[in-house]
Amino acid sequence: MKERGYNDNQLKPAQFPETGRGLMTTKTLQEEELIISLPEECLLTTKTVLNSYLGEYIAKWKPSISPLIALCTFLVAEKYANKKSLWKPYLDLLPETYTCPICLEQETVNLFPEPLRRKVHEQRELVQELFVSSQPFFTSLQPLFRRDVVCLFSYTNFQWAWCTINTRTVYMKHSQRDCFSREPDVYALAPYLDLLNHSPSAQVKAAFNEKTKCYEIKTLSHCQKYNEVFICYGAHDNQHLLLEYGFVASCNPHSTVHVGTNTLLKYLFPEDKQRQMKLSILQEHRLLDDLTFGWDGPSWRLLTALKLLCLEADQFTSWKKVLLGEVNLERNEKKSLDLATKICMSLIEETQYALQKVSLLKHDHVHLVDQLSLVEALRTEDLQILQLSSQILQRLLSSTI
Repeated sequence: MKERGYNDNQLKPAQFPETGRGLMTTKTLQEEELIISLPEECLLTTKTVLNSYLGEYIAKWKPSISPLIALCTFLVAEKYANKKSLWKPYLDLLPETYTCPICLEQETVNLFPEPLRRKVHEQRELVQELFVSSQPFFTSLQPLFRRDVVCLFSYTNFQWAWCTINTRTVYMKHSQRDCFSREPDVYALAPYLDLLNHSPSAQVKAAFNEKTKCYEIKTLSHCQKYNEVFICYGAHDNQHLLLEYGFVASCNPHSTVHVGTNTLLKYLFPEDKQRQMKLSILQEHRLLDDLTFGWDGPSWRLLTALKLLCLEADQFTSWKKVLLGEVNLERNEKKSLDLATKICMSLIEETQYALQKVSLLKHDHVHLVDQLSLVEALRTEDLQILQLSSQILQRLLSSTI
């Protein structure tokens, strides 16, 4: 990095009890202070790939590959086939395996809440499709390697590269190049900078500075000397953090418990003749997505969806006012809160059962302990949120009586 123009010494790698490896500040940081400035030459981007031995192969390949596939290809080639790689010091520091759900045993994934299981399944299908569709391009690279490209670009190696990019890249928009497909080229791997750990409470500004040609991060809060420096990956709940980054943040203020459509449908009234129409209205207004319980109880979206579903035949003409929050029907209010309580209690039972199963599996399957600990952390926080939501719903019900 120093050879490529990096000369900042205020952040040092350190091992921390709570987070493991991270970056420590060697001086007290003030608000609006620049904490790291990484020259463009230190960043691994599609420009790096095109300037390498892969460039001519990418340029002539039709149909054009995506920027993401180009980066995955480069990472696999540099890590597993190029012993003299200039990026070797960085690649050697990357995890050999990831704890992202697509890398976990199915036995572990089965213990996730239903909405997360569905997203894991979708993500796995996406990565497998990317891998399969890239096979002809990988085959075209055989002249570059002594090893058989089928072995070199195995699904395991490709999955490792995809997870590296998905968990560690920073956003950096690049101009569209003709040799790539139309997918956005917004990836940049940032050695050293990616040692900064996530905290939901961290306040920073991060962007590529076109004037200095550096990727810069400024802190918006005070940080004491010798403390760990954090950044925030975004206001994400723990399901999102686990899906995309492979970890769970404790005491995450953004954590929520998602209510899947299947869970919702279990509690609908089969005798309701307007049931299908209500579901169509909710779908049309996108009120079947992102229904959650949070630290402050059931979300507005969840309660609004339940109010519409609980409308009786003589109230149904008021559905637009219900969606807009312009009407408060006492009977409907109590019915929807009752339904929210049933769903909440059902999710509490499901979460407690999952935690019991995790406890048993940790005892019987020692090789899965690390994976199961992730499920345990996620489900434990879910349980706290649901129990708090249950108390809030009881108070709301008491006020409607």
